[in-house]
Amino acid sequence: MTLPGLPREDRASSPYTGYTRAHWEAVADGLLRAAWRWATPRGALLDLPGRPSASGVRSDGLEGYARTFLAAAFRVSGVGGADPYGWLERYADGLAAGTRTPGRDDAESWPVIRDVHAGGQPMVESASVALGLRLTRPWLWDRLDGAVQDRAEEWLRGALRHVPSPNNWYLFPYTVAGFLESVGRGDTETARARSRALDLLEGWYGGQGWYADGDGRAFDHYNGWALHLYPVLDAHLGTRLDAHLGTQPDAHLGTQPDGPRPAVPDGPAPHGDRLRAHLDGFSLLFGADGAPIHFGRSLTYRFAAASAVGLGAVTGHTPLTPGTSRRLISGSLRYFLDRGAVGADGLLGLGWHGPHGATLQRYSGPASPYWASKAFVCLLAPATHPLWTETEQPAPSEGPDQVLALAAPGLLVQSTRADGIVRLHNHGSDHVGPDQPEAARDEDPLYSRQAYSTRSGPTAIANTPDNHLAVVVAGARSVRRRIHPLGTGQGSGWGWAASWHRPVFPGGPPTVPGLRVESVTFVRGRHELRVHRVYGAPYGARVEQTGWATGPEEPLRSELHPVYGWEARDEARAPAGTAFTRWASVPRLTAEGGGTRLYAALVSLTGEPGPEPMPEAVTEVMTEMVTAVMTEMVTAVTADRGSIEVRWTEDGALTRIAFEPLRVEHLPPAAG
Repeated sequence: MTLPGLPREDRASSPYTGYTRAHWEAVADGLLRAAWRWATPRGALLDLPGRPSASGVRSDGLEGYARTFLAAAFRVSGVGGADPYGWLERYADGLAAGTRTPGRDDAESWPVIRDVHAGGQPMVESASVALGLRLTRPWLWDRLDGAVQDRAEEWLRGALRHVPSPNNWYLFPYTVAGFLESVGRGDTETARARSRALDLLEGWYGGQGWYADGDGRAFDHYNGWALHLYPVLDAHLGTRLDAHLGTQPDAHLGTQPDGPRPAVPDGPAPHGDRLRAHLDGFSLLFGADGAPIHFGRSLTYRFAAASAVGLGAVTGHTPLTPGTSRRLISGSLRYFLDRGAVGADGLLGLGWHGPHGATLQRYSGPASPYWASKAFVCLLAPATHPLWTETEQPAPSEGPDQVLALAAPGLLVQSTRADGIVRLHNHGSDHVGPDQPEAARDEDPLYSRQAYSTRSGPTAIANTPDNHLAVVVAGARSVRRRIHPLGTGQGSGWGWAASWHRPVFPGGPPTVPGLRVESVTFVRGRHELRVHRVYGAPYGARVEQTGWATGPEEPLRSELHPVYGWEARDEARAPAGTAFTRWASVPRLTAEGGGTRLYAALVSLTGEPGPEPMPEAVTEVMTEMVTAVMTEMVTAVTADRGSIEVRWTEDGALTRIAFEPLRVEHLPPAAG
């Protein structure tokens, strides 16, 4: 690790990670110290080194101030204002300088907040500024000169008066309004911003604790670090922290509270219950090594993926024990620190482990990774809280093999105890807005692939796509854009999810009329049965199925074997690698297309030492390939154009999948 000053491991209280609350405090302090070396003279901007974002250098400097302020605020508030390093004084000076002449040429003035289409990134940062001020009110805001308070309010109100992006951005003016109301500066403008955001949240809620990130079907990590965090934390602060601090107007910087702050229920709003429901499934999306699922955009925020777990522990809205919650949050933090997320300069770099350009979006700048500060919400739990005093317990992925079907987002989760890998099969999240034409852009590897995991990442655009079913027409390979879920289901030790999509050919031929791919993923143990019906393919088309991308230095095995419909198998190369490996290979099956055809393959990604392998010797003759499969995992296959039956060697169980209408059955040996 490159952060100095971390305490010694405590394997007695934290047998899985060795991390305690003191480690979290030390990491926060270390990240802040490194970032502040790049501050402007009056502290309004933190101009971290690196390529600028699409928003420009001035906006990036504000991002550095705002996102690190959030870490400092959680750090100081969690110990009742104790601030031995003087973080809040620095942020108070920066606030005064940044709001002096917003939008002017002054060397440290903050950019003004505008509509999203006119350079709206400062609106994102306004939420972190507002939340930081709310968390530290008695030690920072209440001590500011009245003129500085007025200037800060005027700058923040820009978030209430301009148009956000049509997604989680509406929670930024919501958070700004919450702060203004908490300091007696609320009005009809703040009330409208809060009401609008809550109304949108209701429309985006899909059930099982999952929100879409805007209209459409974008289900990803924004659930945890935005869509749950802002409303739940707002309610918690409004009923616990604001009320408590209001009884101590003369609190002094550096003093400790007399004891833990009293827990006050958050009221009748549904957001706490939804966070609890979300964590019931989301808690399985962390591998035994601490890694979150590598899925969705903004992955450079890294351990912010665990912020919802910490928030649940702080507010009580969680189905998890305190020991399990600490295992998850500390496991995630340590996972990234151990793998180079913090460079030799002490800064969080742009990437996943270390730097990784393919993980990034255009809006990512040098300070963007500091949205990871949201994970420090756990520090709002004082040292006497069970989150820190109870012994760590295993993560859900460290228990027995599990299969979890999440119908609302259309996701299927599969975990295996032997290797600690968690896999996410995506049949419902696509990040395509309802008003966006399907062929408007190239594929998005972070959403379009069939499967993701805690140990492998998607290959980059222009490389062979992993975990993908492609129709190849006139040399152009199709991509998967809008995903239409068809259903999910699960039983004891098995589960399935299904969807359909219309293949799109970016830069190639126009969309083929009537072409449609229907897909079912069936999982049990470490095995995946992927079945597709390609409907309406033109004459001369070919079909490709790829498996998991792995690198030569990884202790993983990616297997892909034909069950029905495939003619040949090879290995494709992905020189750009993934977030986990510099170079990757991808197993691939190919076959003739044309008309309506059924294809099935058996897939596996495993890090288990010495697992019984699936068959490796296959030929181009269909009957011989089926025979090869029969020798290991599958003893019989019966298929036609619209259905398939597979009997499993392990126990003789029978899986039936039909497409007209869709039906998935898994029958135990006696019933089969």
